[in-house]
Amino acid sequence: MGTFIALLRGINVSGQKLIKMEALRQALAALHLQNIQTYIQSGNVVFQSDTCEPGLLEQQISEQILAEFGFEVPVMVLTLEDLEFVWQHNPFAGEALPDDTQPYVAILAGMPLPDRLQILLAIDFEPDRLVVVNRFIYLRYHHGAGTTKLTNAVIENKLKMRATSRNWKTIRKLIEMAKNHG
Repeated sequence: MGTFIALLRGINVSGQKLIKMEALRQALAALHLQNIQTYIQSGNVVFQSDTCEPGLLEQQISEQILAEFGFEVPVMVLTLEDLEFVWQHNPFAGEALPDDTQPYVAILAGMPLPDRLQILLAIDFEPDRLVVVNRFIYLRYHHGAGTTKLTNAVIENKLKMRATSRNWKTIRKLIEMAKNHG
């Protein structure tokens, strides 16, 4: 049985796609996922499953949310190893950051195509910065995430692929939850 982290994009934001965490846990339990834990209201779920294929789990969770709540939610399923990779490869680790939420990390649905990546990298987002490592984009916001032009929507538009972003505090908590799981 493997431990996984599901990241749901765009739930409980500005009154849209509202899902109570207890209802989400119940819906996921119907998929025979086990030891389901949620973290905050933004769609972070740590669970265990006999199904060890993240892509299949993404599809099953997305279909279950549509059936149970009546709307589509993009889902990305990661392993603890994926999140540990994110932690270990933080290019901003030696820098003074404004607070414990930074950097943010945009998790991509797959490896970005080089030509699409060049389009994103050619844009001047100063004073904000981004560094791409594998399928993860580390985002350092000079004035915070609320004022940046380097948004998840821009990343998805330029790369032509799904992405979901989490702050460093959430990444740290999800690693802790996954390590202590089961």
